[in-house]
Amino acid sequence: MKKNIIIAAAFLGLMTACEKSTSKTETIENPDGSKTTITTTETTSGIVDSSDVNKTRNDINNKIDKATSEIDTKADAAKQKIDATAEKTKKDLNEAGKDIKEAAAKGAGKIEESAKKLKEDLNK
Repeated sequence: MKKNIIIAAAFLGLMTACEKSTSKTETIENPDGSKTTITTTETTSGIVDSSDVNKTRNDINNKIDKATSEIDTKADAAKQKIDATAEKTKKDLNEAGKDIKEAAAKGAGKIEESAKKLKEDLNK
């Protein structure tokens, strides 16, 4: 427990020691001739600025979204190319199958004719 309190005190001391303040003084002349001085003090912590973290996070998210979109686009294009190639291959295989069937039928017809001639020759 004491250790946690000491660590918390040290962290708080570090946080306050790392604060940076900037003062800006403006002098404005009023229409009646009097002058008004405005002093603006801006205090920032030197450790982490949440606006920088949020900006960086938004930049990273935008880059991730852009990369995801590009990946999706390229994947869709690749899928379309694969589908087109598969369709062409299917047509080519169907044509080749028809050609093979025709060649087999012609070959079978020739074999039957040769077998008939051979049978006739053997019968003589």
